[in-house]
Amino acid sequence: MCSTCLFAQVKVTFEIKNVPAFKSATKTLYLAGDFNNWNAASYKWQMGQNRIACQLIIDMPPGKYAFKVTRGSWETVECSTTGNDIPNREISIVHDTTVEMSIAGWKDNFPPQDKKHTASPNVNIISEKFAIPQLGRQRRIWIYLPSDYATSHKKYPVIYMHDGQNLFDDYTSGYGEWGIDEILDKLPEKEESIVVGIDHGGEYRITEYDPYDSKYGKGRGDDYVDFLVNNLKPYIDKNYRTKKDVKHTTIAGSSMGGLISMYAILKYPNIFGNAGVFSPAFWIAPDIYQFAQQKSLPANARIYFVCGDIEDKTMVADMKKMADIIQAKGIDENNIPTVIMQGEKHNEKQWNKDFPAFYSWLIRGY
Repeated sequence: MCSTCLFAQVKVTFEIKNVPAFKSATKTLYLAGDFNNWNAASYKWQMGQNRIACQLIIDMPPGKYAFKVTRGSWETVECSTTGNDIPNREISIVHDTTVEMSIAGWKDNFPPQDKKHTASPNVNIISEKFAIPQLGRQRRIWIYLPSDYATSHKKYPVIYMHDGQNLFDDYTSGYGEWGIDEILDKLPEKEESIVVGIDHGGEYRITEYDPYDSKYGKGRGDDYVDFLVNNLKPYIDKNYRTKKDVKHTTIAGSSMGGLISMYAILKYPNIFGNAGVFSPAFWIAPDIYQFAQQKSLPANARIYFVCGDIEDKTMVADMKKMADIIQAKGIDENNIPTVIMQGEKHNEKQWNKDFPAFYSWLIRGY
């Protein structure tokens, strides 16, 4: 996205013509998304009612956005016709446009759903409030230990992954989990790894996973990556039996997590020898291409690129552009596979499908 697009404005009309009945008195509709820090009841994003539809006309910078419709809280957010959570609505705004929507159901029209913990016994919480001094915040940290960890004396490779809420446990996931633990539980002992999951920061997620300033705020990606390298990795290496060397240390994540994983291996190629870059949100941080061109990588650096072919109009091209930059540095093409998943969208279901092939590629290089 060009820098001038951050300041240009286009007129966007949001219209909802089909609205299911309300079972409570709360009838005012709002839009909540990454354009307003997911505020479920922002007055600026309140929709008005005319004879035909609920409508909001607003000026926005061109770009890609994710959002949902609420009635002022996340307890009254839109849902499916059976009361299940639905994926975020996604739009790409280029010029003046009208976004037409229909609401299938409201969350408070259905009995609360009991979510169950699905994490395997090999998953543990290191800390609910692990300090991130660079950000002045605290975060939950997960760890997956191989099934033979307690009975063996082996050391293991480590994969550091973002969006920890969504890796192991359906109970904590927003829209389904990756199922990393279930995948790894089935592997033979010789293929085992430790996986460390770092929860995202909720409303801070976009800025923490972006090293550059954007329309969403000041980028704190440098601080976040510095935390991984200077605080979290030393803690893990001290308290667990790890293979500490660069060859056996991997960084991985999806979407914004894919972006910050790419940045991490570029900034710290002496720490992270491998990266899993799933559906990277390069569109929000175009400066990363120049950064990639300027940085040198060891000849044995390994980066796995993967995305779906129907995520959005630029995802495949953006990812291939980065892969071409890395290949131009002389990296063997076997060390930078670029995988396009046919018929796959931008969600955990895709990344669950992607992970086994990524992991198989990863361990072959050890």
